[in-house]
Amino acid sequence: MSQKKILLTRRFPAIAAQMLSEAGFSVSTRQTDEPMMHDELLQKAASHNGLLCTLSDKINGDFIRQNAHLDVISQFAVGYDNIDIAEANSQGIPVGYTPDVLTDATADTAFGLMIATSRKMFYLHKSIIAGNWTYFKPNSNLGVELKSKTLGIFGLGRIGAEMAKRCKGAYNMKVIYHNRNRNIEAEKALGATYVSFEELLANSDVLSLHCALNEQTKGLFNQKVFEKMKPSAIFINTARGLIHNEADMIEALNNGKIWGAGLDVTNPEPMKPDNPLLRMENVCILPHIGSATVETRSEMAKLAAQNIIGLYNKQGMQHVVNPEVLK
Repeated sequence: MSQKKILLTRRFPAIAAQMLSEAGFSVSTRQTDEPMMHDELLQKAASHNGLLCTLSDKINGDFIRQNAHLDVISQFAVGYDNIDIAEANSQGIPVGYTPDVLTDATADTAFGLMIATSRKMFYLHKSIIAGNWTYFKPNSNLGVELKSKTLGIFGLGRIGAEMAKRCKGAYNMKVIYHNRNRNIEAEKALGATYVSFEELLANSDVLSLHCALNEQTKGLFNQKVFEKMKPSAIFINTARGLIHNEADMIEALNNGKIWGAGLDVTNPEPMKPDNPLLRMENVCILPHIGSATVETRSEMAKLAAQNIIGLYNKQGMQHVVNPEVLK
């Protein structure tokens, strides 16, 4: 095949460019971590055959129509709501993504946020920096214990199941969940119980989100939903920030509708440094680092590159969002 040109929109782990170069592609790599402005991305994509991008790149309908010549779009992420899949289908462009390899790293993040929130760890760490560690106060800085509590999972897929394993193994937590469809395999492995959405809200001591962002889940966790949760509940979101309404969450925390929140994703991202959530005692927030381990990011880079290589060498894309276009 004639040499194809692949644009990497960010400075991804070096293995991605290395694999593509060794496979015979001409690779253009952005040399900084700062994302391209949309106009620059449009301009550069026009002279390339394939694109390796990530969640913060706006691959909307207009972008795809202007770059209908692209053979492939490979996403460095498990999510792909930044890409107009319907328009990609219309233009016959396959979209790759990187599922599975993020599972353990993201589940670890959710598990860590649950523990940190339950013991107010982030807030108390900042109190030391502020010089507020003085003397023992028997009734201050009290967290809550997790042993034998009920874990609710919204979206019991691979990541949700790994979160449940951690909680069950470490704290003997009872596992309940709500999905569009029952996960019989997970029920057998974890002793998990399928419940309605209303039952999930009412009975979860910890409610952890592991669902996809789509039209059904966008903004789902709002004031009405938080009001149906236990006032002692901890809300964990390592999925996508747009699934929860942040203003409603702040109100729920301030009014005692829920006890605490642990977030790896926010709405919007990045979060502003004056956001009141950052100063709340029962809230722990991370800057969307669920996949941020050396091992996971390297595997994501390999898989994103392999999706491109597989398309061109006829082995096929290992993970493709819209396989129908390949037919």
